[in-house]
Amino acid sequence: MRLAASLAFLVLASCQTPSGVTTGSGLPLPPEPSDGSDFILPASGWNLVWSDEFEGAFLDRSKWEVEESCWGGGNDERQCYVDWPETVQLANGQLRLIGYRQTVSGPQYPHEWEGGRGETVQQSYVSGKVRTRGLADWTYGRFAARMRLPSGQGTWPAFWMLPADNTYGPWAASGEIDIMEAVNLGEVCDECPFDEGENRSSGALHFGGEWPDNTHDVNFAPLPGGPGAAERFHVFAVEWGAGQIDWYVDDNQIFSMSAEDWYSGNADPDAFPNAPFDQPFYLMLNLAVGGGLSEDNNRGGFDPDSFPAELLIDWVRVYQCENDPETGRACMQGDE
Repeated sequence: MRLAASLAFLVLASCQTPSGVTTGSGLPLPPEPSDGSDFILPASGWNLVWSDEFEGAFLDRSKWEVEESCWGGGNDERQCYVDWPETVQLANGQLRLIGYRQTVSGPQYPHEWEGGRGETVQQSYVSGKVRTRGLADWTYGRFAARMRLPSGQGTWPAFWMLPADNTYGPWAASGEIDIMEAVNLGEVCDECPFDEGENRSSGALHFGGEWPDNTHDVNFAPLPGGPGAAERFHVFAVEWGAGQIDWYVDDNQIFSMSAEDWYSGNADPDAFPNAPFDQPFYLMLNLAVGGGLSEDNNRGGFDPDSFPAELLIDWVRVYQCENDPETGRACMQGDE
């Protein structure tokens, strides 16, 4: 198994400079972002416990792991996530996750999969995905990131969380917290305000039984700021406490769920009333290329002209409730 994983990694690594192929997205460097607060009240009681402001020259590997996999996330996505400077890079105080067209082959699954890394898979696009798995995880808190999202049919940026341990069983019995997802920004959208196309982000929970007996709840909301909002930076956050999770965009609460709305099929509800969202979760950021959620909406299908594309992250910050670390509820704005 170790030999197979090593060979798969070498196949992926060897694609960094394939003969006759021009690497790199060709995207210009982004300008320095204007200042943006975390939109939380100073008296809220949240205490900063972890952050990355992306001020260095290279990604801080003590905080982030770069995922390498080509399986498409279970959503028929078109990318291999690769650990290349062309797809994961820091510039002007921002993390850039860049997706662009380049055919590569690599391991099907991430290194931690119990069944091994699977087959060698070929995809036509590469992109970036970072996560705190094995480095940092938390139970309850405020999780926020300031980002500028890409546009175009087939773009699918995400800021989300998975359990550090599958305490209640495989996905989605142990839960998934989607802080922000957005697809196809700027594309045709009959139900979107301002007649300027798709301008919504979403938050969601995945829970219930093990796949395929899982379920989810999702809510879409227009990005704040009126016309042109999809072209600007926004702060996406959740406040997660025992038995409640609230979603925010620029301090506008867009969604809320309580323990009455979720469950784990593998947990006794009397003994674990907040399961599966009562365990440590880690953070992830990625830019998916295509996939079901993007290709099934707006214009439909996949537009290669949407790429290269990039997800820009100004910072990521994690807070925990100083006066109520056990549940986090005392600091939650939705409980005020």
